[in-house]
Amino acid sequence: MDPVIVVGAGPVGLTLSLALAAQGVPCVLLDEGPGTEEVRLARTVVLREDTADLMERLGAAGLEKDGLRWSGWRSMRRKQLVRDVPLRTGSEESGASGASRDFGASRDFRATGESGASGDFDDEGAPLLPAPLHIPQHALASALRAAAAAAPLVELVPLSRIDTLEQDRDGVTVHTKGPGSAWWRGSYLVGCDGARSTVRKLLDIRFPGRTAVERHAVAALRAELPWPGEAVLHRQPPWRGGGAEVGARPLPDGVWRLDWLLPPRGDLVTPDALIARIRDTLAGWCGETPPYELLDTGVHTLHHRLARRWRVQRAFLAGDAAHLLGALGTQGLDEGIRDAENLAWKLAHAWHHRGGDLLLDSYQAERRAAVAARLRAADQSLPILRGGGGLRTLVPGAVRGHDTLLADGHLGRGALGAPPSYSHSPLAPPHAEAHTTVGTPPGAPVADVRVTAPDGTAVRLRERLGQGHPLVILVAPGTGVWDRRHWLTAGIMPRLVEAVEALPSAAELLVTESYPGASAHTVLLVRPDGHLVAAFAGVRPAELFAAARAALGGAPGAGGGESAESGDDERGAARAPGPRERVHADRTARIN
Repeated sequence: MDPVIVVGAGPVGLTLSLALAAQGVPCVLLDEGPGTEEVRLARTVVLREDTADLMERLGAAGLEKDGLRWSGWRSMRRKQLVRDVPLRTGSEESGASGASRDFGASRDFRATGESGASGDFDDEGAPLLPAPLHIPQHALASALRAAAAAAPLVELVPLSRIDTLEQDRDGVTVHTKGPGSAWWRGSYLVGCDGARSTVRKLLDIRFPGRTAVERHAVAALRAELPWPGEAVLHRQPPWRGGGAEVGARPLPDGVWRLDWLLPPRGDLVTPDALIARIRDTLAGWCGETPPYELLDTGVHTLHHRLARRWRVQRAFLAGDAAHLLGALGTQGLDEGIRDAENLAWKLAHAWHHRGGDLLLDSYQAERRAAVAARLRAADQSLPILRGGGGLRTLVPGAVRGHDTLLADGHLGRGALGAPPSYSHSPLAPPHAEAHTTVGTPPGAPVADVRVTAPDGTAVRLRERLGQGHPLVILVAPGTGVWDRRHWLTAGIMPRLVEAVEALPSAAELLVTESYPGASAHTVLLVRPDGHLVAAFAGVRPAELFAAARAALGGAPGAGGGESAESGDDERGAARAPGPRERVHADRTARIN
């Protein structure tokens, strides 16, 4: 079968290519650029714990060296600062002149124990959050590019800009212009080519939304600030030129990224004006302007857009080609990486088993809905946080404070930042009497507990994800003291082994000592991307089979790779294919 063509070698395209290769799918990665990364310290990204772990699994080495995990998050108002106030999500903020809130200093980011048991919670019972990783985007892209260059199933092709895209029932044909002008043949194609996506334009997909939702002046500098290792958000700073909001996020070696919120359509920021902002801000925080080294500057304009469709027959969109977001701390690249993780296992299953329209359609259903929810939350919050209006309830039954809302997108919680749940996915199995309730709702990401494989290997659950097959997990207290030579024949294990072997797709069987909210002998079915399909009270072979079949989009081989809603007569379908003899057969052969 032909390789998958990935267009765009930014972090999202690189992530998708590596994720497909890890599941045995060859890729051609068409890169419009020269194959190197421009060093820009003012252009950084924030990775949540799960997406940072995905980067590590895919072979992106050295990220902790290039980035920094925040030791805390601090929210300030005017000049006052209250220390050691626990993170709260249900309190109403005081008036505009009220004291600031300190969101937990280093307390907010304690990870849960390896067993996943409860224990690390704030004063209202919400779990404390692991620290996000703040890293320059060029460092992330360089690490991913090095991993792709070492992957036998990934072919990187620089200086290759596509100008033609043609589809038929069996695959996709594209033409690239540049020094190596050529035709390429692929089984599927994914456009990860950014906000001005050529793939999206060739597919004639609309990209509606809002322009210039927020503008930020940005500076990367080396200086000593009073909060080493902590991220800072200062609202309504009292000094002249501070604007409505200024933030600082730490990087290694004493480097900080500073962001100033600008009027959406204000004047251009001149170099002199930016230097004045830097000096006034540092003086406001430190009492006087400390010595600093200015490393990089920029102005970022944030747009909110959402592509109408993310799939047309065998072509898909991901990352900035499919959505733009970023206001109020929402992380566009983090969402793009989630796109890649979601699509990779579905494409891999379809590639190996020839088909699966329901499975492939579920990519748009799940990811577009998740990003749309982010955009709706930001649109609801912006008038409150930027317009000076009163608070209103965004989450039923909870009144959210200004500081809490602002922190959500940065910290990865709430509607603006929490990992997505696919509870209404077309892959969700119908509820059955055998299903039971655990601490993770169906469709949500599973807890990263420690698990043991039948060969005795003990690892974190997240390390077993992304291999293209579902996971079946038995909750069995006392696993740590079992004699592993006999554990497959003990208790209910023989029945469970037999049930797993009968599933419609190969699955990996794991055992854990405990899982949040689960009793002994609970069986969890987990998708390849780590989202819970269902939990069962004991071994229920028929119900386990039905749930696995639903989660894989039905029987393997069902469908022909063309969405039922993407017929040739529908607006947005690709042009008719050209002659197969135009394809560069020797290039394709190298991949196969």
